[in-house]
Order: sequence, then C-alpha cells, then structure tokens
Amino acid sequence: MLRYFINLSYKGTCYNGWQAQPNTPNTIQQIIQDKLGLLSSHNIELVGCGRTDAGVHALHYTAHFDILQLNLEPDDVVYKLNKMLPDDVAIHSILKVMPEAHARFDALTRTYQYFIHFNKNAFNHTTSCLMYSKLNINLMNEAAQYIVTKADYTSFSKKNTQTLNNICDITFAKWTILNSNNWCFEITSNRFLYSMVRTIVGTLIDVGKQKITPRDFKHIIEAKDRNKAGMAITPCGLHLSNITYNNSIFIP
Repeated sequence: MLRYFINLSYKGTCYNGWQAQPNTPNTIQQIIQDKLGLLSSHNIELVGCGRTDAGVHALHYTAHFDILQLNLEPDDVVYKLNKMLPDDVAIHSILKVMPEAHARFDALTRTYQYFIHFNKNAFNHTTSCLMYSKLNINLMNEAAQYIVTKADYTSFSKKNTQTLNNICDITFAKWTILNSNNWCFEITSNRFLYSMVRTIVGTLIDVGKQKITPRDFKHIIEAKDRNKAGMAITPCGLHLSNITYNNSIFIP
C-alpha cells in the first residue's frame, strides 16, 4: 500500500467544514474523496491534518490517502482533479511519503491567520471580518504575548471536547497592520483546540475595544475556564495558512 500527501487550498464559505460526517453534506473531505475515487476506481479515504469549521478557509491544507497503485503520475492527478473540482477548491501537489507518515499527527506546526477590515468592502466580506469599532492594536499585541508559551488553553476551547489535554505550545502570536483598512492576526502552534483561534481573536478584540486589559487577558488564560473568555469571532476571517512537517517523511 502506498501513501501520499495531498496539498490543497479552499475557500470554505460554501462548505460545512473539512470533516465528512453522517447527515452533513457538502464537506471538503467528501468532495475530494469522491473525485479521487472516480479517477482511481477505488474508494479513497482522506485523513486531514485537522478539522476546520464551516466557513473557515485554508490557504494550505494537507491530507493523506492510501492506494495500492497510483495509475497516473502525481502531476497528472493534480491536473485532472483540478478540472473536476469546483473553483473554490484547488489541489497544489501530491507527494509520496513514508507508509507511516500521518497528515495530522506528524504536523510540527500549524499557522492560522485571521483578517479584519474596517470599511465595508464588497469583495472580501466572505474572507475577512468587518469591524465597526476602533481598536487599540498596541494593547492587543501586549495581550497576545501572554499566549506565546506552552500552557493549558482550556479558557479558549469549546467545552466538552474529547481531547486528552488542552496544552498547546504557541510560538508566535501577533497583530499586523496590512494597510489603512486591513489587519491580520497570525498565530503558530504545534496544535490548536476546537474553536481556539476564533475565541482568542474574539477575546483580543475585547482588549482592543478596551473592555478588558492585557492583564485581564492573562488572568483569563490562567483561569482555565471557557466562561471567562470572550465570544468566538465569526469564522469568515479565519484561514489555515501553513503546516510544517519533517522532510524525512517524504520520498523523493
């Protein structure tokens, strides 16, 4: 059995997230599996690097699949898949990997970006969140530095999940002004909890509005209580932007 990584991107606006689930139509996983199955004449099961919620986008997403033999060259599969898939899903590469390589468990880091804008724009309303309030970016970045550490992030996780622990090792978190109308929050970690990034962003927005202080934000982390944090912000501005792996898992 051969294993391949498939690298792709998608605009998640019209989809119910990545994960194929019973009674949940129109997921990214299912639509790609169906097209791969048509090409290979076999049932293909994709294993993704993680779940993304409905409406969340991916600039770089990785999944793996197993097959006895890939009858076409990987570049030809990429070409044919892209012709079969809708315009908002794009395949970038298919790479042969070691048989034990895993798209989810072998990921070293994941990076998300969250985009906000301040003036209504007819062209980015599905990929960025419109903010009506003025925000203090200095306070937001002061607070963000409290999460650049390995810690328990229960306060930013959805309740009653099945994870064994809520410890994440965040190595980068910062707001950047892209231009006069657009800001971006970028965060990198070895793993993320369910709804974690959107909850962190929503709570940092509260700091920017000066509803809470950076010190309050620190206390929210330490409390390990989801009730202390702010609301999870809308998914439209969230993009999975990068995933890294050890090069040793790839077969030349």
